Amino acid sequence: MSKSKTIAFRMQLKPGRVDEYRRRHDELWPELAETLREAGIYDYSIFLDPKTLQLFAVLKLRPGHRREELPEHPVMKRWWLYMAELMETEPDLRPREWPLVPMFHLD
Repeated sequence: MSKSKTIAFRMQLKPGRVDEYRRRHDELWPELAETLREAGIYDYSIFLDPKTLQLFAVLKLRPGHRREELPEHPVMKRWWLYMAELMETEPDLRPREWPLVPMFHLD
């Protein structure tokens, strides 16, 4: 039986945008949450380092997940457009992600 997979990555918030970033996530669109769940994402958290404004995301992927399809989903594209002014992005407006390498895990 396949196991879920945990991944982590870093993103970069722009200066002065912390409160707005939190507000928008506190009001996460229900259709976006459902899209993420349908893609196999669960137990998703984002943490902030207030000194560097780096965001650290950790999420779990269910076996058979479809995370790689999210960039083509209309609600995902709308969310990225909505968030682009707050953080560093790629040309297609998805947040720039720097993968984090697992170094230790305690079950």
